[in-house]
Amino acid sequence: MSRRVMQRILDELYVRLSVKEEDELYRELLHYFGLVGAVDDCQALENAWMDPYVKSRIKQFIEAWLKARRRQVVYVV
Repeated sequence: MSRRVMQRILDELYVRLSVKEEDELYRELLHYFGLVGAVDDCQALENAWMDPYVKSRIKQFIEAWLKARRRQVVYVV
């Protein structure tokens, strides 16, 4: 995985994640948008990010993913 493309997307959205979370999000993005198995999946994601419609869908996906992650957090008092 090229962290550069994923990091650029997250930077543009002002999102900071751990390396593990970033890897997980990257894999889920590839699966959701059908980019798994592309010859160069990183380039495919970068090209998708350049399309305004797909970019908005990627943003929505990341926002929903982050919201779901926040719900999974268990607070121990």
